[in-house]
Amino acid sequence: MNNRWSFLILLAVLSPVIGIFFGAADLPPKELYQCVVGQCSTQINSLIFWEIRLPRVLVGFLVGAGLAVAGATLQNITRNGLADPYLFGVVSGAGLGASIATLLFDSQIGETLTIFGMLPDVSFSIALPVAAFLGAVFAVTLVQALAATSFGGRGEHMLLAGVAVSFMLSALSHFLLFLGDPFAANKVIFWLMGSLARTELWYAWIMLPVVMGSVLLLILFGRRLDALLLGDENAKTLGINVTAIRLMALGICAALTACIVAYCGGIGFVGLMIPHIVRRWVGVTSRALILGCVLIGGSFMVLVDIIARSALSDQEIPIGIITSAIGSVFFLLAIRQRQT
Repeated sequence: MNNRWSFLILLAVLSPVIGIFFGAADLPPKELYQCVVGQCSTQINSLIFWEIRLPRVLVGFLVGAGLAVAGATLQNITRNGLADPYLFGVVSGAGLGASIATLLFDSQIGETLTIFGMLPDVSFSIALPVAAFLGAVFAVTLVQALAATSFGGRGEHMLLAGVAVSFMLSALSHFLLFLGDPFAANKVIFWLMGSLARTELWYAWIMLPVVMGSVLLLILFGRRLDALLLGDENAKTLGINVTAIRLMALGICAALTACIVAYCGGIGFVGLMIPHIVRRWVGVTSRALILGCVLIGGSFMVLVDIIARSALSDQEIPIGIITSAIGSVFFLLAIRQRQT
């Protein structure tokens, strides 16, 4: 087991280092080392390293870690291996927020409202992530309200409520995009595919406290989360407030996923696939599972981003397409393995 943890830590250290070497511009190892110590030979190389490659690697690692942790937590609290952050309406809510931002800030309607003083002069680049975050929070709040009142907070009912909310918000998003300008709609559709292409360093400074705080809280409540794996009735006999712990964990997962989706769009299957891999390596207990998801999830996203940048010579593939393709193949193999 110690050897496995050593390998995971080594992988988490090496994957960002490897990611820095890949990009459209050719930067030799010596030049990268000089940039690390603050002595890049040219201003262009300094810009490429500090403004493009380093932020992208850091944000990619945080995105993978956050989505994997959120997926693992949701699977444990619902006792459902198919639970995924996006099944709780997070992406649909973020898409609705992005659609509203596009309609207001990047269309003729937005121009009209600005002329009449009804809309502040806010940059679309700022409005999009803010609106997406608020939409994601709204979606998960709605799911929580349904689970806590109508359904009693049971895990399987949370999933059903999340799927219903997801379809409802997706329908609203598509209607708004239908009303909006075609060019603006294309921007939202590309954003929903998920990408790290427009990553900036300040994204990492926003995601870092969210991811670290969520991981620390989940580790702190690890034993209580483990009690949910025994079933609601058994957890209650151990003195666990099942509804409160489940809603708290769902709130943490909502904050994690909403923050990531707001800046990077919809990157699917990471929260669904990585926890299954981690359980085979380190077990099912929450604390080990969460730490393993941080290491493997972050490394996985950095390596997948390398593929997104390098697979085609003249353009970049949205990272959500690659993760969905890998995830679908993974689960087809998993299903086949269970049947044999």
